[in-house]
Amino acid sequence: DKTWMHTPEALSKHYIPYNAKFLGSTEVEQPKGTEVVRDAVRKLKFARHIKKSEGQKTPKVELQISIYGVKILDPKTKEVQHNCQLHRISFCADDKTDKRIFTFICKDSESNKHLCYVFDSEKCVKEITLTIGQAFDLAYRKFLESGGKDVETRKQIAGLQKRIQELETENTELKNKVQDLENQLRITQVHASPAGSVTPKSPSTDIFDMVPFSPISPQSSTPTRNGTQPPPVPSRSTEIKRDLFGAEPFDPFSCGAGDFPPDIQSKLDEMQEGFKMGLTLEGTVFCLDPLDSRC
Repeated sequence: DKTWMHTPEALSKHYIPYNAKFLGSTEVEQPKGTEVVRDAVRKLKFARHIKKSEGQKTPKVELQISIYGVKILDPKTKEVQHNCQLHRISFCADDKTDKRIFTFICKDSESNKHLCYVFDSEKCVKEITLTIGQAFDLAYRKFLESGGKDVETRKQIAGLQKRIQELETENTELKNKVQDLENQLRITQVHASPAGSVTPKSPSTDIFDMVPFSPISPQSSTPTRNGTQPPPVPSRSTEIKRDLFGAEPFDPFSCGAGDFPPDIQSKLDEMQEGFKMGLTLEGTVFCLDPLDSRC
């Protein structure tokens, strides 16, 4: 029943951007608490003071807040530096002694350690903390309505799309390496052959003496020069198309609930556990009691 700053659509379908300076992150022992974040702020302020004396400026970042989390990006390249899922954020507050500082505590997905992120903003401190609170409230309501399926499906699709992009990058790098090897081999052959007697390479084989593959050409029955038949070409299965890494292509529009890994339930339980912990914001705890029917 709170009066929020943004419309639900702005946080559920898009995101709210903010600019701030990033003092850094540090491990804390507890998932929430005013003294916990105060110690983290003192520690990072001291570290930043040392770096500033060495001529290093406090880096600027862009915060993108939505119901899926808080992304920390480079404002120029838009490269994501940190992606904090919302159900892992347990505490968010501004510094009462320094109106420019705000923090939030997030549980790291890999190490399971609690990290405190500290930011410096001249004008938007209060607005940012309230926006995170509104995003958490909307995310939990959406989680209850969909039973966690919608949130987890988006997470799975995003992870698979990232993996596809990584494989495409690896594929491009391998092609470039093969091209470099071909160029080096041609140069070696030119220097190794007598002047003016460079023997052209047979078009029937590649640089590795392999017969080029042609998916549209039928198997030839013409014998080789010594009168023997070439070995039969193994037939390619047309039932399941796979990429060069042996993986089946991913189609996010045809995946169903049964297509996800067997540990999907454990991930949903983890999200449920994170939401049950709630979010403490400016002394107000967003408890996760059953929602009012009027909402």
